[in-house]
Amino acid sequence: MSAVSIRGVSVAFEAVRVFDGLSLDIEEGEFVVLLGPSGCGKSTLLNAVAGLIDVADGQIFIGGRNVTWEEPKDRDIAMVFQSYALYPRMSVRENMSFGLRMAKTPKAEIGRRVAQAAELLQIGHLLDRRPDQLSGGQRQRVAIGRALVRDAAVFLFDEPLSNLDAMLRNELRVEIKRLHARLGKATMIYVTHDQIEAMTLADRIVVMRDQKVQQIGSPAEIYGRPANLFVAGFIGAPQMNFLNGRLEAEGGGLSFVAGTLRLPLAGYAFNGAPPVGRDVVLGVRPEHLALAEAGLWQGFGVDIVEPMGADTVLWCSDGTHTLQVRTTGTSRITRGERVGLGLDPEQVSLFAADTGERL
Repeated sequence: MSAVSIRGVSVAFEAVRVFDGLSLDIEEGEFVVLLGPSGCGKSTLLNAVAGLIDVADGQIFIGGRNVTWEEPKDRDIAMVFQSYALYPRMSVRENMSFGLRMAKTPKAEIGRRVAQAAELLQIGHLLDRRPDQLSGGQRQRVAIGRALVRDAAVFLFDEPLSNLDAMLRNELRVEIKRLHARLGKATMIYVTHDQIEAMTLADRIVVMRDQKVQQIGSPAEIYGRPANLFVAGFIGAPQMNFLNGRLEAEGGGLSFVAGTLRLPLAGYAFNGAPPVGRDVVLGVRPEHLALAEAGLWQGFGVDIVEPMGADTVLWCSDGTHTLQVRTTGTSRITRGERVGLGLDPEQVSLFAADTGERL
């Protein structure tokens, strides 16, 4: 039985349909990330699961129970919002226990749950402070703690780290992943536009664009075999390189051809029959290109060198095509040098130029 089952759900605001007939199953204990750019519908879907907005069609099940028309308080969910939404005149302890007190939970049970959540989040020493005495990261921990004390079946996170600086985002991202591991069977649905958060947190990622699901898979699947050009370009930093070309028969096999660049495709796993003679787009990630004196592609000059600490990114051009190459941070390549590039055809991705779908 799925922890959350979204079956043919449509959401509309008057005449505008946000998404139409969307289905998704999330298993018990799974950490699923809804990932996509602003306006893709990911927060709307989360709010539909939470019961904060009504669905026009379809059904939502939580723990096997149809909750489509139930109030949020009856859905056995806990939600963490982008804004901390803490009561300024209440202490941390009072903020975390507020929902339990409203539900008339026994005091002893409230104390136990607050203490347990505070220990998990390492905020036990902050319980008597007010929100204005806390840092941004501490406030977000309190907001997460307020959700944890609910002991809910499903935890929903709506871009909880987007208001924090980079260091705090990294710190809390690790804490959320550790929290999921400690809670064991807790099911989490997490909304973000940050692909690093998605890749590091998720068991599965749901990539969305224009209110449609583009691909569902593990981080490794999304990264290694993107379903289309959008997913390929959205996931990965630096971004995947793209080259426009054609598929041509050559020596009993197939090759990708883009001007003077040729790549034999022996070993590439096509999804179906290879469309020989068709316009295609080849995608190759910067880390899958290697500097090689006897590389397959020659005549590239280094235009830009970007030191990034552990890595260095080189922008290389042959006058027609520009490619980013990720190399080690100890690289001594300088601007203006001529280099050859090698690549493994099993590491590339091919997409139809007209539809953008993976071949």
